[in-house]
Amino acid sequence: MLTCRIGNITVGKDAPVRLMAVINASPESFFSKSFVPPGSVLHTVQKFSEDGADIIDIGARSTAPNSPQIPVHTERERVTEVLTQIEGTGIPVSLDTMHPEVLNAALRYDIAAINDIHGLANPEYARIAGDSGLAVISMASEIVPGDVKGVNATLAALSAVIGRAEKNGIEELILDPAIGKWIPERTFEDDWELCRHFSDFHELQRPLLAAVSRKSFIGDLTGRSPEDRLAGTLAVTCTLMDKGASLIRAHDIRETADIIRVHQKLNQRI
Repeated sequence: MLTCRIGNITVGKDAPVRLMAVINASPESFFSKSFVPPGSVLHTVQKFSEDGADIIDIGARSTAPNSPQIPVHTERERVTEVLTQIEGTGIPVSLDTMHPEVLNAALRYDIAAINDIHGLANPEYARIAGDSGLAVISMASEIVPGDVKGVNATLAALSAVIGRAEKNGIEELILDPAIGKWIPERTFEDDWELCRHFSDFHELQRPLLAAVSRKSFIGDLTGRSPEDRLAGTLAVTCTLMDKGASLIRAHDIRETADIIRVHQKLNQRI
């Protein structure tokens, strides 16, 4: 299956490259400028949509290395506050969480997709996701998020994700190869290797998510802080589109929408 439906949007195969905007309800984020205070959520969602976002990805917990841990109930409260504010906008929303309690709470609202960095490794979570009937974006993970190294191990982990999805009746699935410093054992070169071999993941016959926005491997190469990694992020994003990324997760919506449009024009997609 080379395509996936998120709400009324087709992702993959011959569809245009889609843009997922990050709405970060977590002040603990590694990129402080991405935090959206509760009172600004609706305005930000509307602006991101006007700037070219196809999907809004809501997250309320930082998963960056060494980030402060918050209680699950705090994440749940943040998520429900955001979803309450944007209910009825008509913009497809995905929820970025790996906790069943948070997912259950969010399913009372009008969300269109589930973003699980845990690779559906939690059986209760996978069951809830399957019962929801929603599209799922799932990352290469075995025991903890992003705990694989190398292209072959990532392929194996994503194959296991597909198996978990099928076991739970999840038909609409997008795969995330887990680029980023998720565990201490992973190096920046591991991330570059995943980027160089991104097209290898097409053998799994699912649309691919590229989630590289302002990540540390770009900062390591350029010597830039998260606030100054936009140019590097856009360069990597263009390369991953060349290698077949169908969905781009980004903090910088207007700029990313522009490079997607230029890339599509060069490749005769618009």
